[in-house]
Amino acid sequence: MTELNGKPQSRLIPVIEIFGPTVQGEGMVIGKKTMFVRTAGCDYSCKWCDSSFTWDGSGKSDIRQLSAQDIYNELLQTGGDTFAHVTVSGGNPALLPQLGELIEVLKRQGLSVALETQGSRWQDWFWSIDDLTISPKPPSSGMKTDFTVLDSIAAKLAERARHYSLKVVVFDDADLQYAAEIHERYPNIPFYVQAGNGRLHETDPGMMLPYLLERYEWLIGRTMEHRRLKQVHVLPQLHTWLWGNKKGV
Repeated sequence: MTELNGKPQSRLIPVIEIFGPTVQGEGMVIGKKTMFVRTAGCDYSCKWCDSSFTWDGSGKSDIRQLSAQDIYNELLQTGGDTFAHVTVSGGNPALLPQLGELIEVLKRQGLSVALETQGSRWQDWFWSIDDLTISPKPPSSGMKTDFTVLDSIAAKLAERARHYSLKVVVFDDADLQYAAEIHERYPNIPFYVQAGNGRLHETDPGMMLPYLLERYEWLIGRTMEHRRLKQVHVLPQLHTWLWGNKKGV
């Protein structure tokens, strides 16, 4: 095991952003006040990824190798005593077995933890997450779902009663069909569809909002008439309504 600044490097966590408090913009805890820890690295390369800087090399200079205690200290420095909830995002944080140490640190401090992953890797620390979102990627992403892995993750989560859900981002009718298949495959897991953002390079929130509203209205309309999508929540991507594609919010 090598060391970096006197710390075991294999246990350090590649962090690209720590920010907040802000409102959670996606998934089952949308609107919740939270701090964010964004990790670097992903095993997918989705065509419409809104955080591609975590894996495409463009954010390489922002990556810091931090211990769990380092991250907690920076959360306190950034958010003070204004928060009780932390969201771990990526990239794909499920690539990092050492994240279990951070989750333990946060839980010891009485903080609740949310995390989103695409369902391509299992980690035993999933059972410790308070708000876990599994977000398999639809056809528009260019990625292919490994249902053997996803089935295994769903089965393991079902072994213990945890607060978890499935979410599919939808851009078109093919994605909506995929969402219906996911919903039918895992009918007992709370299910969310979210309107996709196809204008990742637009930085003016005033220009973004009419487009995002149109996409949300389209998704509501298509979901309401869909016979295979009954027990479903239909969500916008809330933070883009407020801040467009700005980072760190």
